[in-house]
Amino acid sequence: MSQELPRGFEYAGVRCGIKRTGKDDFAMIVARDGAVAAGVYTQNLVFAAPVDWDRRHTPSADVRVVAINSGNANACTGQRGLDDAYAMARLAADTIGARPEQCLIMSTGIIGEFLPIDRIAEGTRLAAMQLGSAQENFLAAARAIMTTDSFPKHVQRSFTVGEQEISIAGMAKGAGMIGPRMATMLAVITSDARLTPADAQDALLSAVELSFNCISVEGHMSTNDTVLLLASGQAGGEPMTGRRLAEFTECLADTCAQLAKMIPNDGEGATHLVEIDVRGTASNEDARRIAKTIAESALVKTAICGADPNWGRIVSAAGYAGPKFDPQQVHLLLNGFRLYERGVPLRFDAAAVSESMKSQRDTRIELHVGDGPGHCRFWTSDLTHEYIRINADYHT
Repeated sequence: MSQELPRGFEYAGVRCGIKRTGKDDFAMIVARDGAVAAGVYTQNLVFAAPVDWDRRHTPSADVRVVAINSGNANACTGQRGLDDAYAMARLAADTIGARPEQCLIMSTGIIGEFLPIDRIAEGTRLAAMQLGSAQENFLAAARAIMTTDSFPKHVQRSFTVGEQEISIAGMAKGAGMIGPRMATMLAVITSDARLTPADAQDALLSAVELSFNCISVEGHMSTNDTVLLLASGQAGGEPMTGRRLAEFTECLADTCAQLAKMIPNDGEGATHLVEIDVRGTASNEDARRIAKTIAESALVKTAICGADPNWGRIVSAAGYAGPKFDPQQVHLLLNGFRLYERGVPLRFDAAAVSESMKSQRDTRIELHVGDGPGHCRFWTSDLTHEYIRINADYHT
């Protein structure tokens, strides 16, 4: 099936001088006929002004524009930051004849510096001139929201519900300060499905729980995390309900998962994408806590960086994660090699396991801790010398 962009949206990405690097740093996504919008945000008590604005304006039945800047987070900026967030919404809305409350905003970059509103104004002007619905417009917007990312992160999907063809397109940014819920990441998902605001919010919450809330680079929860869903409804028909809504939610979750995996895969300085699959716990939340603890263990992450099949670090991390389990029922596989079974280590070819880690970017950890129904799949990256260099040098 063709991978068309969702109907009803225009995109633009431009350079307006916010980033010190001189790279593109402002994006707009426009739904001229309006879109239902939903949002999920950081749970950090210290949150940025754009998060405050968007929380107050989602879910919504009529959003016309999303404005995104990179290079400045507009976080920890007090009342001026809130005023600047409003100004950014007003400037972007003015370009298409909308009201400020019909605009959602996102910012990412350096914390504690005031937003350069004159540059934001220039960004909205330039973006409005370059809006389009072609693939190159979408990709330009995806590039403009990057900070330390090494590549633009985007996904497009088309699928059929009944006789309707529905399209979803998502873009995200994030490479460091990743620790749900959520991470220093922004994501915008656009779709031409027809949804009610309440159903859009529920679908996005469900999708985020299985994707963006299952990634971590170093466990540091950011101030700006935002995932937005915009649905133009231009696929037609009545708002989705029942089985059709469930099928849409499943496809949305899969789209979010594809985007989410790109973030730890692009973890600053990362050489491995690590998938952690925990099963057999009393609940899914218990499995998530164990997986997240393993993912954020510096000892586990450095062992993977060094291609060291150090089963002890993985098993011990599970043991202090909090959820109860019987250590005598624990089984551990690393890249398909069985290292630990029923509470004791097995004889294995350490050189072969190490080579399997060295020779491929993906590393898979499978941990079974019992026969309960709980399950979680979680993604992280390894911890490298390059990660330390990047974050030691990054201006905050």
